[in-house]
Amino acid sequence: MSIMRPYPLKFEPIFKPRIWGGQKLRKVFNKEIPADEKIGESWELADLPDDKSVISNGQLAGQTLGSVIEQYPSQITGSLTPPKPFPLLIKFLDAEDVLSVQVHPDEQTCRRTGRGNAKTECWYIISAEPDAVIYKGLNKGVTKIEFAEAIKKGSVENLIAKVAVKSGQCHFLPAGIVHSIGAGLLIAEIQTPSDTTYRVFDWNRVDHTGKARKLHIAQALESIHFDASGDNLSVTTTGRLVDCEYFKIDKGHQNKNCELFISPGEMKTHIFLSGFGTIKGVRGDYVEFRAGDCVLIPDGYEATAYFGKDSEYLTVTI
Repeated sequence: MSIMRPYPLKFEPIFKPRIWGGQKLRKVFNKEIPADEKIGESWELADLPDDKSVISNGQLAGQTLGSVIEQYPSQITGSLTPPKPFPLLIKFLDAEDVLSVQVHPDEQTCRRTGRGNAKTECWYIISAEPDAVIYKGLNKGVTKIEFAEAIKKGSVENLIAKVAVKSGQCHFLPAGIVHSIGAGLLIAEIQTPSDTTYRVFDWNRVDHTGKARKLHIAQALESIHFDASGDNLSVTTTGRLVDCEYFKIDKGHQNKNCELFISPGEMKTHIFLSGFGTIKGVRGDYVEFRAGDCVLIPDGYEATAYFGKDSEYLTVTI
């Protein structure tokens, strides 16, 4: 096995065209997205069968995250037997238009039905246009029969909690909660490594070919938690934003010319939402970062981050 000194890992983004996407990822984060496409998602950290993040910097450039962890499990994760796949999927979402009304199954539903992979997620609102909303959970008391009837009538919107949002909020969405993202939002999404999505309503729209996207009504009705309502879902804005069994998220802010000590002993991922700076290791190595970067800090890495501009960031641990 070759010698590898841990260092901060950066990744090539994976761009996803979406019917509801736009060009905000270019405007806000200078992402090199195709100018003639509606890009709804930039996958910043992924380890799924068909989408694997490729390291863009340093000795390991060109290799996938999963292959590097196989080679150097303890140096990257701190464990000789880390979980497979990598237990996070991190994205930026540009919702120029409203997303479909959808749900993701939980682990019990996946086992019961033999389909899909469980997905719990959260949305950090980076920017929001005036009057922007999300749809988050069912209204209290909505039954499976009522919801199924609303799907037939095209009146699903009336049964989902409509929530006004603003920048700086973090909305937690456990598996089984029906939801949708409204138009005019730029979001950082942190989730478990799954792309299983069941659409129940897509606002009666069609793509550029005049074709409607596929719905998954039976699967969605099997997955929705009808005993949970939007009233019980958390919203946080400071400090520890999420603390669930799958991941923890902390919000940080540093002023220009400030320093942040990065201690060894825990793998962490920094999502930089604004500003720029440099991470300098104790061995003299360094990595530059800017808004829109997702940087994985290996378990044994010790460094100091120097901020060249007021910066906001999220720190994700597992």
